[in-house]
Amino acid sequence: MSATAARVPTPTSAPPPTRARWLPIELLPAVVVAVLGTVLLLPGHGLWFDELFTAEVGRQPLREILAAIVEGRGTTSYLVDVPPSYNAPYYVVVHAWVSLPGLGGDTSLRELSLLATAGGLTLVTRAVTRLAGRPTGVLAGVLLAANPLLLEQAVEARPYGLAVLATGGALLGLVRWLEEAPRGLVLFGLAGAGMGLAHWYAVTVLAAFVVAALLLRGRRALPVVLTGAAAVLPPAALIGVNLLNGTGARNAEHLRDTGGTLAELAVEAWAGGRTPLLYLTVGLAVLGALRGVGVRVVGGCWLLVPLVLLLVAELVRPVFLPRYLLAGLLGLGVLAAAGALALPRGARSPVAALLVACSLLAAAPLADREPRERADEAVALLAARHTAGEPVVAADQRSATGLDHYVRTAAPQLRADVVLPPDDAPATADRVWLVRRIVDGEPVPTDDDGILADAGLRIVDEHAFPATKTDLVVQLWAR
Repeated sequence: MSATAARVPTPTSAPPPTRARWLPIELLPAVVVAVLGTVLLLPGHGLWFDELFTAEVGRQPLREILAAIVEGRGTTSYLVDVPPSYNAPYYVVVHAWVSLPGLGGDTSLRELSLLATAGGLTLVTRAVTRLAGRPTGVLAGVLLAANPLLLEQAVEARPYGLAVLATGGALLGLVRWLEEAPRGLVLFGLAGAGMGLAHWYAVTVLAAFVVAALLLRGRRALPVVLTGAAAVLPPAALIGVNLLNGTGARNAEHLRDTGGTLAELAVEAWAGGRTPLLYLTVGLAVLGALRGVGVRVVGGCWLLVPLVLLLVAELVRPVFLPRYLLAGLLGLGVLAAAGALALPRGARSPVAALLVACSLLAAAPLADREPRERADEAVALLAARHTAGEPVVAADQRSATGLDHYVRTAAPQLRADVVLPPDDAPATADRVWLVRRIVDGEPVPTDDDGILADAGLRIVDEHAFPATKTDLVVQLWAR
């Protein structure tokens, strides 16, 4: 054999085919997440506080939403100290969505997130296909679609679906630029800005994509660096508005200090707390980062850069909440898919099937999950037992949000008797229905207790509505 004969490249060094022709199989991840998401939506659980906030803000006139964002105030009396400042663009999108004919119900709000997630997974699948080949792209998309953390957020009326959509767009823009610069820069910039506007933690993923471009193209990546810097300006401006209007530290109490274990907790959240999936995913992700064709640099940066940035930020203040890290953890699924297909040929299909099966098993408990809040059931009880003229009082903010929403959408006959904060329970009525929150097994104390007790009323009936996020109780006070 001639010494100059062409060498046959090894599977780990062969360049993947560029600009692979699109095939319908690339829609499989979108179909999977749509089917699984529909299964999760079938029980029709009522909205919980965060989703109720979305519904409340989204139904307001656009001018009112924008004013509340800029001024840092709430849109109703009982939410006066809860402005829609963070995730502000999401509420504008929701406003446009519910303005469409036939939309505006609880399920449609969640469907917006599900559709956005499906779109995002389609873009991720296309991008990874162009980077690493169609088997890796489709497997990566299916793994993401079956992941418990992503699925949970895909069916909630919150901005994480839009963050996934924007992340997929930015990734596809980067891949287009890598294949044929300067194509893809506009998509990269617009989607990159959308990432930060959907959820500002996603800016760390935008930084990861810029780092990947630098590692792959060196000085030629300057256009990507400049485009990424420009894409950061809109979310930075939004953060600036929040700082100026005094809402910069809102929700910080929900963030945890992990004591340096942020990466471990993040991976555990991705695996749904299931040890087999955790070890399998991490092992294959390491293999994908070392031997995965085409996607090693992008996938490695996608996962590691956000985690490093957040670990540094944790030195200043707590930053950990699993769902906040979702956009960055998508890179873990991509690397795991690449790792599965970097195995010897005979092991690829069985390991890929095992990885998908473990993800589905980890996500299975979501199908039987309990409601996060049962304000809809509380209002249904009131509608059945309330007599016209009896005050229906919301004792606290969370109770008011659920009561107001479901009276408006399901029991408008109660509206004339509803009393919302900051108004207190009237002392002149003979019978008063009080809706309130339970924390640690006890009702949250409010001024209403003293007012009703001083008026000679006492609790004569009580109906509890326990849930996984907010426990409510409906009390009937009478003389």
